[in-house]
Amino acid sequence: MTQAVTKRAHWGSKIGFILAAAGSAVGLGAIWKFPYVAGKSGGGAFLLVYLACLFTVGVVMLIAEMLIGRLAKRSITTAYRELAGKWWPWAGRMSVLCVFLILGFYCVVGGWTLEYIVASIDGSIITTDKAVLAKQFAAFSGDVTTVLIATAVFLMLTAGIVIAGVQSGIERICKILMPTLFILMLLLISQSLFLPGAMQGVSYFFTPDWSKVTITTVLDALGLAVFSLSVGAGLMVAYGSYLESGTKVVSAGMWIASLAAFASVLAGLMILPAVFAFGVNPAAGPSLTFITMPMLFAQMPFGQVLALVFFALLFFAALTSSISILEPVVAFLIDEYQLPRRRATLIAASTNYVLLGIPAALSFGEFSGAISLWGKTPFDVMDYLASNILMPIGGMLCAIFVGWVIWHNVQVRLEQELSTIAIKTYWLIAAIASPILIGAVALLTILG
Repeated sequence: MTQAVTKRAHWGSKIGFILAAAGSAVGLGAIWKFPYVAGKSGGGAFLLVYLACLFTVGVVMLIAEMLIGRLAKRSITTAYRELAGKWWPWAGRMSVLCVFLILGFYCVVGGWTLEYIVASIDGSIITTDKAVLAKQFAAFSGDVTTVLIATAVFLMLTAGIVIAGVQSGIERICKILMPTLFILMLLLISQSLFLPGAMQGVSYFFTPDWSKVTITTVLDALGLAVFSLSVGAGLMVAYGSYLESGTKVVSAGMWIASLAAFASVLAGLMILPAVFAFGVNPAAGPSLTFITMPMLFAQMPFGQVLALVFFALLFFAALTSSISILEPVVAFLIDEYQLPRRRATLIAASTNYVLLGIPAALSFGEFSGAISLWGKTPFDVMDYLASNILMPIGGMLCAIFVGWVIWHNVQVRLEQELSTIAIKTYWLIAAIASPILIGAVALLTILG
């Protein structure tokens, strides 16, 4: 297929790229998933295992995807074709399908954050009655008109930023949202730490309980670390394709991983002290976000304001991630079909909303049983296919591609930044350890 001849967009600055890439990693998963997984898996022990996985397999795979993009100056499908050819473009198309599925249900959750911002303003979720909060969440997620509008609004915001371009849209908004996100987290932490009994949560979070660590725990930590960095879906290939030739990829990758780790630690400090202060089970699960946290805010001074800050934070985290999810689809249409950015974005967003967003949004409430595949709602099917099958396969293929197919080109690039021993270690992790470990995570998830 003929390649585009237009000049490739590029990041305006290294810090802009790092913040945009970190925005992809610091999504809803880092805010709500990490604290409850740590809560059920030994607190400090899980934290240490998670960080070890993040700075080994996670950062190696992150750098691998960025290198693929920078070498080819194209998104993942076109990059695979230009660097290797044969059947590799199909691996790229699979990654594009993966992010397309993720976008379908992610924007629904993003719409929920908008609904909860409104509910925080009017105070309707500020109550200690768990049954009331559960009923409200069911009402929010099951109201057809409201959820379809909220999903559409969130997707339009995402598309508007992507249409504006790499520098003027993605980079500019992430330079604003990422620092704001961290400031809001620190504000909530400052309130959480001064609650009576909060130090018990801090102690739990930082004190390792190795008796709870099993092979399953390690694989859970690895899965969370690797996939929180958006590895396996081609996101960082697209972002890496906009890097200038002189950018130090290893250094950028370490900064991105460090910001992701920092966000996870802040999330733990934001939620676990409050959870312990009010005697809530730290392993409460996903309901921690939309049911348990409003209960906690109702018992805090300035609870309504804190609830607003919390859900605004979730919205910012969701938006920075959704931008990075839409961009690979747009880059695919630009690189493969030479479409202008605006048209590519509008096609990707509108098609996604009609084919996936609406079914995902209608997976709750009165239409929840209307469509069912393998006993799952459309929302759950998209999540399962993308998270449990396509992302792990994409991650394994990416590792094999870098470690075995284009290693010579990668090695030349790495020699500009790493020592010989470090390069050999990188190869062992990328070519040997990563495919095996990511495959084990996928198998455990599917069988579990």
